[in-house]
Formats: sequence, C-alpha cells, structure tokens
Amino acid sequence: MKIKERPEYRSKNAPFALLADANVSTAVETMSARNIGAVVIVDDLKQVKGIVTERDLMRRLLNKGLDPQTTKLSAIMTSDVRTGSESDEVIDWLRQMSNERFRHLPIVNEQGGLISLMSQGDFVSYTWPDLLGLVAGKTRGSFQASSAQVAILIAGMIFYPLLVLIVFKVL
Repeated sequence: MKIKERPEYRSKNAPFALLADANVSTAVETMSARNIGAVVIVDDLKQVKGIVTERDLMRRLLNKGLDPQTTKLSAIMTSDVRTGSESDEVIDWLRQMSNERFRHLPIVNEQGGLISLMSQGDFVSYTWPDLLGLVAGKTRGSFQASSAQVAILIAGMIFYPLLVLIVFKVL
C-alpha cells in the first residue's frame, strides 16, 4: 500500500519545520509543546536540508554541553536525511527504517518540498492489521503447500525409532 493511500496520512498535521539558523531552544519548546520527536530543517523554498530529533539533541547538544539559547539547529542537525514520496510503499519504508535505525521520514513532493513527516510509529500503527493478515496468509500458504512434507516428517518420526530397534535387535 502506498503512503498516500492510508487514510491516516491524509489527516496528519502539517510537519513542524524550521530554518537552519533558528536556535535550538525554539525547536525544543515547540517539540515539547506538541509532544513530537523531530523538527525538519528546511530552506526558504521548503526543501529539506536536515532533521533534528531527540537523539540529536542528546548526542550533539547535551553531550557536548552546548547552550540551546545560542546554538543554531544547523550545528546539531542530521544533514544526511532520507526522504520519501507519497507514492512510496509503506512496507518498504517500514523495513528500511527498522534496518537502518531511523524513526522519522520527511515526505516530499516532486520538487523536493516538504509536505509531511511520518514516524516509524505511524507506519507500524498504520500497517499492523495488514502485517497480521500478511503473516496469516503466508502461514496458511506454507502449510497447504507442504502438507505432503509434513506427512513424510511425521511418518519418519514414527518409523525411525522402530527401524533403529530392529537394526540393533533390541526387540
């Protein structure tokens, strides 16, 4: 399923975005007030230039003893940001985000302008019923496709001990 096909995607609030020269304190105040974990850093044309997450705040600000009142977002942002498109497959991004250990995905339009921000939690909650259905279907399919193999395995488990007893003349 494509990101844009999810009803929850259409109802998401606009992403929180700031320019790179904003102070970290501005981002922290808004992130706290909105209970969100990231701010997308954009230029004047809304092109994604970076992202600042709670992890960036901890590692690049607090750990280095920087002052949030005077430190610019550009000093602590992650600039190598993965971005997605509304037409991308949800399951593909869920897999990549999990494997590559990042939790926020800015969604951009054809010109690269920010239009939304999805979190790994969004993808999991959106796809949970779909994933359960997929697993159930695959499980059913594997048991149906290999019922002969299951029968052979059970027969082998029954006859192998008898064969061993006969060969070693224990009976």
